[in-house]
Order: sequence, then C-alpha cells, then structure tokens
Amino acid sequence: MNLIEELRWRGMLQDTMPGTEELLNAGMTTAYIGFDPTASSLHIGNLATIMLLVQLQRAGHKPIALVGGATGMIGDPSGKSAERNLLSEEVLRANQEGIRKQLEKFLQFDGVENAAEIVNNYDWFKEFSFLDFLRNVGKHLTVNYMMKKESVQKRITAQEGENGAEGLSFTEFSYQLLQGYDYYHLYKHKNVRLQMGGSDQWGNITSGTELIRRIEGGKAYALTTPLVTKADGSKFGKSESGNVWLDPNMTSPYKFYQFWLNVADEEAENLVKRFTLLSQEEIAALVAEHQQAPHLRVLQKALAREVTTTVHSKEEYESAVEASQILFGKGDLETLRNLPEQTLLAVFEGVPQIDVSRDQLADGTQAVDFLSELTQNQIFDSKGEAKKMIQNGGVSINRQKIGRPDEALTQDLLQGKYLVVQKGKKNYYLVKAV
Repeated sequence: MNLIEELRWRGMLQDTMPGTEELLNAGMTTAYIGFDPTASSLHIGNLATIMLLVQLQRAGHKPIALVGGATGMIGDPSGKSAERNLLSEEVLRANQEGIRKQLEKFLQFDGVENAAEIVNNYDWFKEFSFLDFLRNVGKHLTVNYMMKKESVQKRITAQEGENGAEGLSFTEFSYQLLQGYDYYHLYKHKNVRLQMGGSDQWGNITSGTELIRRIEGGKAYALTTPLVTKADGSKFGKSESGNVWLDPNMTSPYKFYQFWLNVADEEAENLVKRFTLLSQEEIAALVAEHQQAPHLRVLQKALAREVTTTVHSKEEYESAVEASQILFGKGDLETLRNLPEQTLLAVFEGVPQIDVSRDQLADGTQAVDFLSELTQNQIFDSKGEAKKMIQNGGVSINRQKIGRPDEALTQDLLQGKYLVVQKGKKNYYLVKAV
C-alpha cells in the first residue's frame, strides 16, 4: 500500500515537505502525531489525525502518539483566539489515561514489528530547567523565524477584543519551540523522521524540522491533513449540545451513532473515505447505490456503522440501531426494556418529560385518568380528548396499545421509573415516576 496515494484518494492529504513520499517508499518509517490532553476524552474532531496514524500503520509504518502532558499545560495558539486555562498535572495525568485507552481501539500496540507506541512529553520536559531550555534550544530559532508563523501572525494582528481575541502571551508564543523540541527528542531517541497533523499544525511541525536541521544537521519531514469542515465551511465535530466525544459517558453510543447517521448528503462521501477503512471498491459501490436512492441514506448508514463499531463496539452499534427505530414505531416492548437508562434518555431527549408521583401509578389507575389529570394535562387537555383518541386506537404506553379508556395501567416501569407514552404516530412523552 502506497500511503501517499491512499491518503490522496481519501482526501486526507494537504501538504508534505519535499522528499516525504520517497522516505515512506524507502521502508518502514516512524512517524508521530501529538494529542492535546486538555479533556479526559478525544472527540470526533480528533478522528482525522487518529485515522492518519491508522493509515500509517496499515501501510507498514510505525505510529507514535504523543500525549502532550507538558505542552498541555501551556496551550497551542493555532486556530485559537484566546488563551486557554492552564490545567494541573493531576488533571492532565487523568486525561492522558483516558486518551490512551481510546487510542488502543484504533492502533495495534503489540504483536507486530510496527507496533504503535504512546509517549508523554512531560517525561522529558519535567527535568528541563528554563535556563537550559533557552541555552540549548531557544538559541537555534530566531524571533523573526517564529514571528512568520501563520498562527502567530493571526493572533498578533488581531485587535484585542475583536472576535474574542486577547493578543498572544509569551507562554503561547513559546509553544512552537516546545513542540519543535518534541520532534527533535523523538528524532534522537525514537528514530522519528516524520511528524503529521492537521493543516493548522504546519507551522509548529516545520519548526521541529528546522530545529532538527540546525541542531543535528538532520533531515526530518512533515505531512498534514485538511481540517474536516462541513459543506458550508463551518467546523465539523460538534452537535447542538457541543463536542461529540469518544467517551460513552460524555456522548452516549446512541447519540454518537445518530450524529454520523444525520450528516448531510454532500458531506457523506468525503466522511466515509476519511473515517472508515472501507476499500475504494466498497465505497464506489456505496456511492453508486446512494445516488440511486439518496433517501435510503446508504452512505450515512455505512459511516455510522463503521465508526460506531470501532469507537464503541458491535453490540453498542446494534443497540443504537434498535434504539433509533423506536421513534419510528418499529421497536417493540422488549427493545424498550433492554435499553440502558442512558440510551433511553438519549432517545427521548427533546420530547416532553413529565414527573408523576409513584403513588398515582398504583394498580387500578385508569388509563384515561393517567393520560389527562395525573400528567397535569400535558398529554391531553381533557379526559374527553384522551378518551376519543384511545377509542380510535391512537394511544400506546410502553408500546402496548390502550384498548379502552377505563383500562387499568399494568405496564412495568422501564428502568424502574419510566413510562413511554405515544400519542398518534409521532408524539412521544416520557413520564418519570418520582
């Protein structure tokens, strides 16, 4: 597999330094990407660079993931308009462990010649004094060189207060020196010859290649991937509620699946190429099928299946598919019963939720009373309205059709506390016993 050709076909190649392709074609190359540990989980915005490492390893090269325990205490100005909050060492260590577990789902760390590694730059920076860093590293890059970097220029030329801009502190200005030294350290101690990253990292990466050239007289290379954006040019990777995380406790597998399932048609082909390992032939077949019947969302379903299975599991993917059927009336009572509480709440996020006293749900409570007065007339305005729809066969509780207005409630509470009421085909209510 020719890595450059594969990346180019998948739309994953932005810029490379001259000689990069020759380096990769000459034999196994060790390359790395840095990850920012400012949260305990990576999010889908990080997937573009994770997939770079995946493709690198598939092509027979050795991937290294650098978790920036030291640089995470400072913050990279690239693509930012304001300086981030600095995190404690304890918080950063916890975040690093979470990231490590997630990367292990994508990369093979044992049993192969090109096994992946995870390194932490805090391990080599923790004993590095400020004076030693200035004397041994800082003297090799001029201020003029560092000022020319696009990420620096954007922050310096922006007026303070403009679009949230706050200028550029010396702390952030020094970031490219620290990242450059990471590359130099890995070049010396891990035989790393290539650093990869998002296109906004080009300046930081080339600072590293320049540092290696000036200190060692060595040759190192750079490769970047385009930032993933939506069809309208806006940032990809966020839902209405914020970042879509890889940690199931931060974004449920159901919501994760739904995010991919709902991407726009004009984005789907690009995302399938970038975020799955489906072959050119498989993707070409999916594209052709999708073009014949776009309403079936063949590309989105394949994308959601592949990414959800990789990040979570096949079982979580299948559960998400079952859960997604509920709002379309296809899931049965058993499906509802088997949903974890987190998934149940995610499925019904946005539908009206009503609290009812447990005492009011005693055996013998009539359905018509429950659907009107006991739920504060939030489902039906009156007993008469509830009675009429029940008689017309338009009301279900926990997927069981209510046959008569005076029918007694016998449904078990889901997760010991919930009832799902369906009114007509599309109106749902989640009732919670408190």
